[in-house]
Amino acid sequence: MPTRTARTAWNGDLQKGSGQVELTSSGRGTFDVSFPKRSAENADGTTSPEELIAAAHSSCYAMQLSALIAEAGGTPQSLEVTADVSLGPDPAGGFRLTGITLKVRGEVDGLDADGFAKAAEGAKAGCPVSKALTGVDISLDAALEG
Repeated sequence: MPTRTARTAWNGDLQKGSGQVELTSSGRGTFDVSFPKRSAENADGTTSPEELIAAAHSSCYAMQLSALIAEAGGTPQSLEVTADVSLGPDPAGGFRLTGITLKVRGEVDGLDADGFAKAAEGAKAGCPVSKALTGVDISLDAALEG
């Protein structure tokens, strides 16, 4: 299996410094990062590790869920997944991820709500990004639409 790479160039200290993260493997872009904007409510045009984790988690989860729906005999027509990743103080000092909320809405043929819920829970447990984030509380809001 492949290895993917991202690179960050940082200048300065935590509070006044800034950097750029580059999606090296895909070549799809370079994005500004800074701690003051990371810890502010408004990202103001910058990304953050939390947003990048949210992107990784939502896409990984969608892939895993589509596989489990098919294994259960269903056909996913569409899945919309959002991941909200929260940053907060760590009681031991510094900061930590304080929680992740996955929200999925799906249009699926061949599965009822219970079958979809079972596949959704299985994807939460089985997606590789979820497995990597076992130290973070992950909640799930899953529902069929249509």
